[in-house]
Amino acid sequence: MGYNFKEIEKKWQKKWEEEGTFNAKNDYSNKKKWYGLIEFPYPSGQGLHVGHPRSYTALDVIARKRRLQGYNVLFPIGFDAFGLPAENYAIKTNVHPKITTAKNIAHFTEQLKSIGFSFDWSRVIDTTDPEYYKWTQWIFIQLYKKGLAYKATMPINFCTGCKVGLANEEVVNGVCERCGSPVVQKEKSQWMLKITEYAQRLVDDLDDVDFLEKIKTQQRNWIGRSEGAEVKFKIAGSNEELLVYTTRPDTLFGATYMVVAPEHKLIEKFSDKITNLSEIEEYKKQASLKSDFERGEMNKEKTGVEIKGIKAINPLTNKEIPIWVADYVLSGYGTGAIMAVPAHDTRDFEFATKFNLPIVQVVAPIDGSKVEMPFTDVETGVSVNSGFLTGLSVSDAKKKVIEYLEKNKIGVKKVNFKLRDWVFSRQRYWGEPIPMVYCEKCGWVPLDEKDLPLTLPEVADFLPGEDGESPLAKHTEWINTKCPHCGGPAKRETDTMPQWAGSSWYFLRYMDPHNNKELASKEALEYWSPVDWYNGGMEHTTLHLLYSRF
Repeated sequence: MGYNFKEIEKKWQKKWEEEGTFNAKNDYSNKKKWYGLIEFPYPSGQGLHVGHPRSYTALDVIARKRRLQGYNVLFPIGFDAFGLPAENYAIKTNVHPKITTAKNIAHFTEQLKSIGFSFDWSRVIDTTDPEYYKWTQWIFIQLYKKGLAYKATMPINFCTGCKVGLANEEVVNGVCERCGSPVVQKEKSQWMLKITEYAQRLVDDLDDVDFLEKIKTQQRNWIGRSEGAEVKFKIAGSNEELLVYTTRPDTLFGATYMVVAPEHKLIEKFSDKITNLSEIEEYKKQASLKSDFERGEMNKEKTGVEIKGIKAINPLTNKEIPIWVADYVLSGYGTGAIMAVPAHDTRDFEFATKFNLPIVQVVAPIDGSKVEMPFTDVETGVSVNSGFLTGLSVSDAKKKVIEYLEKNKIGVKKVNFKLRDWVFSRQRYWGEPIPMVYCEKCGWVPLDEKDLPLTLPEVADFLPGEDGESPLAKHTEWINTKCPHCGGPAKRETDTMPQWAGSSWYFLRYMDPHNNKELASKEALEYWSPVDWYNGGMEHTTLHLLYSRF
């Protein structure tokens, strides 16, 4: 007698579903738990790709083994369903993202069930479900109340294809990670999350998590902690100062020129003294058409313009040195200004050689041997041509120069991070509405928590404005509201949250997904935490894990 595998498969899958065979028990007694987490899928129109079953199967094997070993196993599934692809599809086809998302989720569900994964289907979450994003909005309000969410006007990465602002992490090789269009710089008012407040914690806590070493290294490099000094360079003939951060204050005697970002406030401040302002304005315009990545590329041709009419004074040599503007200095990093030591930095050396600027060696090898310029192997070595530091080892020179800077009030010891605050606004429709209103009298005010979720209005036009305003900016009947604080007229925020908002805390919601009183009960969080095994793609380890830890 031949077996009909399709029938057998259907019979058992139906039984598993009816009996909840793979459902985790909400029994927080003494039964030991095991929590296996997959990077939940984005439900695209194409259905599953080979990467999905590849990583899910690996964890499914372990989940089944753990059940046989007597663990209470939580192996959940959900859908990361907000974001640009659904909206771009809506723009192309004029079909509401809600409709395509529901259709895609149904298709994914059918495919995942037919493969026979032992997921707990009673805990499915969908980031676009108002019952879920109510808590994403609630989290935003808590961050705002603690001063960790704020609004700021700043240059952002603007995708010319998606017409949307992107976080630094979403720009890859100068193009948008999602659509591949060039990314340019644009000034925009954005909601920001103060992830930098936790920069040190995010480094320190890597010692306490069971991550692969290469993932920890990636995160440490991204956070980019360094120690050095902040130094004040006086602007000749004025009381103004130019502040720079340097990891090598011991090389100050070799700083022969300064470089500021094209957006630096100094240019505006001294516009009446600068004799080649129009040349600098033109250079700034050209720089705004490039992404941070393009501007920071090491091997590209160096460009720059000297700011004529003003000079800086090196605080240790008291010599006047020129100030240049160059696009390889980024306004969002450090102070937006650097001191250039061309003898010991490849980029500064190339720039100095091209524009014929002085090159002064201030570190020599311990054995005194002759070296080629630029001499960049300067972690060890001896200070030369450096006044009161000459003859000291690099480490002693660092200590001595910082003491001198602090004593003379021209600098301070400083820890710096490459990590920038997280751009949390997207000028799009298909995302969580930001639960904030603007009142002329009270400023920015969060919604009352009892009024959550703030749901998206039904719209027919998903195109962002030409200048990148959100499609919601056209919906005045939704925008105009009352201030939760004073009851006066107010306007809703029209930007929405990025896709990362819902995917940065989903692992917590799985622990208690039907709770409508709180994000998850304390009992559930204490029992199920931490995740025992997380399986996802290497390409998301910096973003996903960094944002989730924050």
